[in-house]
Amino acid sequence: MNPYLPVKRKELLAIFVLVIFYAVGFYGLVFSNYQALFLSLVPFNLLLTNLILFFFHQDFSRPFWLFAFIVFSVGFLAEVIGIHTALLFGHYTYGAALGWQLFKVPLIIGLNWLMLVYTAGHTVNYLGRFTWWIKAVLGAALMVALDYFIEPVAVHLDFWSWQANVIPLSNFVGWFLVALVLQIYFQQAAFRKTNSLAPFVFLLQFLFFGALSWVI
Repeated sequence: MNPYLPVKRKELLAIFVLVIFYAVGFYGLVFSNYQALFLSLVPFNLLLTNLILFFFHQDFSRPFWLFAFIVFSVGFLAEVIGIHTALLFGHYTYGAALGWQLFKVPLIIGLNWLMLVYTAGHTVNYLGRFTWWIKAVLGAALMVALDYFIEPVAVHLDFWSWQANVIPLSNFVGWFLVALVLQIYFQQAAFRKTNSLAPFVFLLQFLFFGALSWVI
């Protein structure tokens, strides 16, 4: 039986809250005269999304907490290495919109990596019964596809900026490699992966950034 169906009432409520929240954010960033205010709320949006997402997680065991810590740390350290060496993604710097920084990288970025690895992994599990390594490749590919829409939005809103204002191919290659390692870990980690909200959260990221990239 598909573990994601049927969608329960509390899950529908969570989806409704997230859709409203992201719709208001979209309006504020695109159409309102208070873009600076809405930009300052971006880290809180990410925190709220994760709180709702992990409310539906069903296995807060030691393997899960280890997974969360490692993915957060690896994602954050990959960005630190990327910022200071340009080896992983290319030459880029972060703006102030994403909040507090450590080593010139916003702390919230580690949480973003965790959310994307977790939701992309669940989405692939939902799509079909593939071998774990195919799931890992597909999960990494989904993350890169999402990043394709995130990049122009992030540059426009000063989340980060690229040298010469050009998003290099190395960014997507680096994203795929880091994402692949973390997706392999997700598929092999010994905790239950039955969060019914996760695919909706990943789809919402696609819709939100896809729409923003189209209108900005």
